Amino acid sequence: MRVPQRSVEWTQVTEWKDGAVRSVQDTLAAEEPLEIRLDGVPLAVTMRTPGHDIELASGFLLTEGIIDSREQVVEIVQKIQPDGSGRNLVEVTLKQSNLDSSAVRRNFFAASSCGICGKASIDAVRHRNLPTLGTGFEIDPEWLCRLPETLRAEQEVFNRTGGLHAAALFDGAGALLVVREDIGRHNAVDKVIGWALNAGLLPLSKHALVVSGRGGFEIVQKALAASIPILASVSAPSSLAVKLAREFGLTLIGFLRDRRFVIYSAEFRCVPQPKPAKCAD
Repeated sequence: MRVPQRSVEWTQVTEWKDGAVRSVQDTLAAEEPLEIRLDGVPLAVTMRTPGHDIELASGFLLTEGIIDSREQVVEIVQKIQPDGSGRNLVEVTLKQSNLDSSAVRRNFFAASSCGICGKASIDAVRHRNLPTLGTGFEIDPEWLCRLPETLRAEQEVFNRTGGLHAAALFDGAGALLVVREDIGRHNAVDKVIGWALNAGLLPLSKHALVVSGRGGFEIVQKALAASIPILASVSAPSSLAVKLAREFGLTLIGFLRDRRFVIYSAEFRCVPQPKPAKCAD
């Protein structure tokens, strides 16, 4: 995977090692604001690592409930800011000309507010009427244990900087479809889902999503928006993420590393279920 332009920056640092001091050149994961405008109206600004910005905006629109399909988008283009500061602006035009952009923006900022309670957050997801996750997709635990290593091997920017989150999408055969990295774990997920949306792969009802960080509430709700039935993380989930996953039947896995993982909900997709005993004649 080729590292996107502007995703890495060089800097001069002072290194101390075993009592020796030297000046060396180091790499940093880039972080810049990206503004998303909807029908000419500012919708959101997110701090992200530049690269795959169209995918990020596409995934954001879907996972935040602004669109349901790619067909609703007339055009999505990246532009240079008027001050020439960089390609940190994505303009989106939707087919629904009567869409109340200001209301959408107010709802988004309310839903993402740190002060909103857990019950209200889950209620907001309920009101989106997301598709029910299917129960026919299962994976082998041995295959599941290999996914973090596959993800880690593809983290190009992390390997150079040591400071980036990643998300990866796998199909039912265990094949890696896409890896995306970002300074924000939710942005990495949006890039993956945006890639799938633009490739015409949604719904992702027979896929698994693996993330390098923890499995938080926002990651679970984004997986649900794309109909992803299995979400695995190498770290711990949050309590609200577990509640949401259990209510919607998503298989939520944490601490996926060193041939061990913990299943917090819907374990039937990765652990063989005992067959019911036959009745005696």
